[in-house]
Amino acid sequence: MQNSIIICPIGSVNIEILKYLGECLTNQCGFEYRISSAMGNPDYAYNESRSQYNSKTILKHLIENRSYNTFRLIGVTDVDIYVPILKYVFGLAQLEGQCAIISLYRLRPCFYDQPPNFNILLGRAEKTIIHEIGHTFGLTHCRKRSCVMYSSSRIEDTDFKEPCFCPTCNELFKWHLTAVNKVNTGR
Repeated sequence: MQNSIIICPIGSVNIEILKYLGECLTNQCGFEYRISSAMGNPDYAYNESRSQYNSKTILKHLIENRSYNTFRLIGVTDVDIYVPILKYVFGLAQLEGQCAIISLYRLRPCFYDQPPNFNILLGRAEKTIIHEIGHTFGLTHCRKRSCVMYSSSRIEDTDFKEPCFCPTCNELFKWHLTAVNKVNTGR
């Protein structure tokens, strides 16, 4: 399956969320997807002093364990992730690479003392996975606050964004996708 994204649960992740995210990638980006078997909890990345998981360590693990012919591999986890210079992140991706990870942990309304709302969680997860897939195609953060590529340093940023690229980022995404396809087909 050329241009097929593999969605890999890391630890226990609700299958309905994984399927929803796959459909979002199909609808927004035109990719087929498949859900792989789960990787175990990322205990290897746990930082006891922070009570969080190092997203760079998890991303490195995904990179090292992907198949050689993987188009894109996106890990989805329920654990709280961070990068060393930030308190937390919603996701992390290789810029112009094949792998990314998103965390559902801080996307859940209950994390912010709000009632559980599955639809809000799905909307936030959709924006996060599209944002991270954009990074794997070389897109950087956009200045347009409603663009999915706008940097989300707070959940309010994620909530404000649309689940799609702005016109400029969309053109860049298509250009990068065309370039990747030419490299993969040797044209």
